[in-house]
Amino acid sequence: MSELRFIEKLLDGVEVVSKRLGDIVRIKNGKDHKSLGDGEYPVYGSGGIMRYADTYAYNKPSVLIPRKGSLGNLFFVDVPFWTVDTIFYTEIDESQVSPKYLYYFLTTVGLGEMNQAGGVPSQTQSVLNELKIPIPCPDNPKKSLKIQAEIVRILDAFTTYTAELTAELTAELNLRKQQYNHYCDQLLSFEEGEVEWKALGEVSEINTGQKPSEILEVPTEFDYINAGTTRSGYASASNCEGDTVTTPSRGQGGIGFVGFQKEPFWLGPLCYKMRSVDKEILINKYLFYFLQSKRELLLGLKKEGGVPAVNKSDLAKLEIPVPSADKQKRIVAILDKFDALTNSISEGLPREIELRKQQYEYYRDLLLSFPKSEAGVSKKLKEQA
Repeated sequence: MSELRFIEKLLDGVEVVSKRLGDIVRIKNGKDHKSLGDGEYPVYGSGGIMRYADTYAYNKPSVLIPRKGSLGNLFFVDVPFWTVDTIFYTEIDESQVSPKYLYYFLTTVGLGEMNQAGGVPSQTQSVLNELKIPIPCPDNPKKSLKIQAEIVRILDAFTTYTAELTAELTAELNLRKQQYNHYCDQLLSFEEGEVEWKALGEVSEINTGQKPSEILEVPTEFDYINAGTTRSGYASASNCEGDTVTTPSRGQGGIGFVGFQKEPFWLGPLCYKMRSVDKEILINKYLFYFLQSKRELLLGLKKEGGVPAVNKSDLAKLEIPVPSADKQKRIVAILDKFDALTNSISEGLPREIELRKQQYEYYRDLLLSFPKSEAGVSKKLKEQA
């Protein structure tokens, strides 16, 4: 039987009752760990394992739920452990609910957005206790736990498959990035006398951005770029027509980074825009790739004292290699392909990694929502197959 048919059969006609979390688990506070000696038992905080201690607070399977900090950072632990006071642990009534099933379900409820305080994100036992947990076949505990176990088995398999595939794709992505950097270095390095070098201000217009009349948070047609490379908000108009290279003019940590904007946008006062004065001499995308791969040239222009800055006059004097327009086009075409493969979230390996994550989350949410009809389950599963 295929996995899809098995899921359909497993969920078909299952009666589900939602129970309060507080009725199936006891939420317990963590304690300080500083007096503990070193040992073999993991000590958990809201960020994960902090150290290993010589004693434990609990020795049964448990779901750990952050109380402070990263509220959505849940952990399933099935070895003896200690928790500090930034994270709750749970004593689970295993006659009603499988610990791993509970963990998988809690990853779907958006605990990370359930902040109960200002400042440092916080969670409370009273709110957690009221969460509703779907329990299949509550009047038949044996069948209920069997269904839960099958859901856990399927999700464990998906988790392993997704983790392995993501690891393979990530390794491939890292190799492609190394390859991309190698090609950048090879394509954008020139022997003495091979090409003509010209001052940037001779072949490119360099201008400082300006503040728009209003910076918007709601998405509009025009991005507001004020960090040189990334969106800082939105604007109702544009002051750059696109096909433009940008770099920060001042600011802590931003100098040396370069952006390329294909569409019209509004450029803010903390960065420069650069556009070729003649595309038969300099192609803007070539300029972007060159400056991006040679960050040390921009960093070398940085003036210290107060807020680090790059003067426009110094930027204009920066010399860049200017090969023929045809060679620039070939370089851009090659690097565009590598860039899409290694960096694009709409195509290439990053997209594949994101799709695997979305597929896992879809199956997890589907299994834990107990669709009522077989037809509905079948349709949704086949959409994702």
